[in-house]
Amino acid sequence: MQTIEIKIEAFGAIERLLPKSLAFEFAENHSVKDVLTRIVKLYPEADQAMEKCACAIGEDMVTRQTALNRSCTLVLLSPVAGG
Repeated sequence: MQTIEIKIEAFGAIERLLPKSLAFEFAENHSVKDVLTRIVKLYPEADQAMEKCACAIGEDMVTRQTALNRSCTLVLLSPVAGG
């Protein structure tokens, strides 16, 4: 089974909860949710932020069920309040 590298970029409140440089290796076909679960295991203080964050790969918003089958950068976006 091939492994893929998932780099994490965080913005907003989440950025303050995670290290600047964060990457994981996974077997192919794990989901975005699996990546978020791994982050929370390593950084439990980020739990609340992970539940509410939006996720994107490149310019595209993705759901937690999105399968990751190639190396990529997963962008975590904190919810924005106000209007």
